[in-house]
Amino acid sequence: MNGRITEFIQHLASEKRHSSLTCDSYQQDLQRLAVWLVEQGSAHWRAVNGYDLRRYVANLSRQGLSGRSIARHLSAIRRFYQYLLRERLATDNPALDIRPPKSRRRLPRVADVDQINSLLDASPDDPLEIRDRCMFELMYSSGLRLAELASLNLEAVDRKSGEARVVGKGGKTRILPVGRKALDAIAQWMPVRAELAPEAEAALFVSRRGDRLSHRSIQARLSRWGGVKGADQKLHPHMLRHSFASHMLESSGDLRAVQELLGHADITTTQVYTHLDFQHLARVYDQSHPRARRRNARNHGDQKSGQEGSM
Repeated sequence: MNGRITEFIQHLASEKRHSSLTCDSYQQDLQRLAVWLVEQGSAHWRAVNGYDLRRYVANLSRQGLSGRSIARHLSAIRRFYQYLLRERLATDNPALDIRPPKSRRRLPRVADVDQINSLLDASPDDPLEIRDRCMFELMYSSGLRLAELASLNLEAVDRKSGEARVVGKGGKTRILPVGRKALDAIAQWMPVRAELAPEAEAALFVSRRGDRLSHRSIQARLSRWGGVKGADQKLHPHMLRHSFASHMLESSGDLRAVQELLGHADITTTQVYTHLDFQHLARVYDQSHPRARRRNARNHGDQKSGQEGSM
């Protein structure tokens, strides 16, 4: 069975020009399936049917693979059978109607308002930190994606009107408000930028060499900022966007407005932040409501009764 897998991987590499990383991933997934099929007594790809693959998916799930990982396995199997059909080595594609189990959606990590304020109020120690604080103020102020921040040009931000023109996913443009703190940070950054960037450079945020700052550099600088300024968790660009969304929803309760600000095409994408907001409310409830604290109160009462009995 491995011989057909090898031929398929060579096909991906030579004809489809897939990367070596993709080819390696496909090969590992298919070899894992081949081993399982041999253990089940099946030694021919042509003999595999939908029932076999449903059992295989169940086996992967029992081993702890997430729905996303199983979906990747199924994608490799479908592509493999497309190749076998083309080569007339199979009569159908048994993976076409197989669906992976749904993964439990992980809630995004956010920083609380006090931590955000502490980090962004920290004083920059050098010209590059003036740029860094400006970037992070703008990300949090307007809920920008990493790619949106990196692609910003000088003319995209209107400091008089307090607005930024952002090009998001799918080339869609949206106009976003820019907060006072972010506008102040931009005003501090502009003289520093003028010393670094040549006149022809359009990017708002530039490196020490004067060219547009890369995604990787922005990620590294935010991680560094968190370490230097005392963050209690590792910072990454999307955390600032998640924090913006969560804090906006917590204060306003306007899901549609937050959807527009984030540039989500589907409101169900934005609804994940309602779960974060509910978690916050649940913690407040547990800490504050007298009936939610009845166990602690009862324990306290038991202790008090014990003390009175001993007196």
